[in-house]
Amino acid sequence: MVETRTLTLTEIEDLAFRALVAAGTSEANARPLAIATAATEADGVASHGLAYIPIYCEHVQCGKVDGKAKPVLSRPRPGVVAVDAATGFAHPAIDAGFDALIPAAREQGIAALAIRNSYNCGVLGYHTYRLAQAGLVGLGFTNAPASIAPSGGSKPVVGTNPFSIAAPGTDGQPALLIDQSASTIAKSEVMKHAREGKPIPVGWALDADGNPTTDPNVGLKGSMAPSGGYKGVGVALLTEIMAAALTGATLGLNASPFSGTAGGPPKTGQFFIAVDPSATSDGAFASSIAELGSDIRSQDGAHLPGDGRCAKRIAAQETGVAVNVTTLGKIEAILR
Repeated sequence: MVETRTLTLTEIEDLAFRALVAAGTSEANARPLAIATAATEADGVASHGLAYIPIYCEHVQCGKVDGKAKPVLSRPRPGVVAVDAATGFAHPAIDAGFDALIPAAREQGIAALAIRNSYNCGVLGYHTYRLAQAGLVGLGFTNAPASIAPSGGSKPVVGTNPFSIAAPGTDGQPALLIDQSASTIAKSEVMKHAREGKPIPVGWALDADGNPTTDPNVGLKGSMAPSGGYKGVGVALLTEIMAAALTGATLGLNASPFSGTAGGPPKTGQFFIAVDPSATSDGAFASSIAELGSDIRSQDGAHLPGDGRCAKRIAAQETGVAVNVTTLGKIEAILR
């Protein structure tokens, strides 16, 4: 049984912040990443939460990410915001981009944000969630180092490449939040099973010859299984176009791994589109989303994507989050 300790969200944010700074990250870069870490734990996505802090710290120390990077923002067109993350963390680059993207979308009805020379952005839905809180429909893409083979092949060429869409509700929270990778499961979940010495379900990953495997270590040396077969490969390619080709970032095929210390900065990318529904729906957006949600929830056992996260976040604010003690030990070692 995994031993855990309950921490408040404030304690999680503080712990992540102090560890990142101790590893050589500037306070300005550490804070948005620490805030996102606490929110991710609150959402119940532990594989992308505190468990990643020791990896982030290791990558700062080995030079895979520049903890003191300063994102550079430009406005190549009225409806386009571009940010060069300068091989630093994605979170401060996204923060800088959102500061310009949100008002641009409100003014023009739609705007795009392109980020290049970036790094792992954590849970993509965390970022689109924020756009929905601002009253915008947020669509996000992020590419990753290659881990999915093309249909009929066995050599990975694209990453798990998540996409996310969040629709605003009437209470300041998303009415709908879709956040899914092109693979059957996020690669971090396979990595988590490998760390814990647990087998993975059939259908999560493939060996080097393209055959299903239940051994997470074999899967990590092979490829991730695309969600829905060739359709998952299509989603991965879509995201690769949006987050890498359109931003000028590095293709997943050429990006260094997000895990381990091999290679330099991955220089991957993110792409966001923000739409003001009042500019496009003739006032019908809110009622349409409400009707859709009501019809789905009226069915026994049915729920909207994102319902679980929102409920967990509210509960976590009151009761805290159970955190893996082994993970805490690794972070505490960084602080010593």
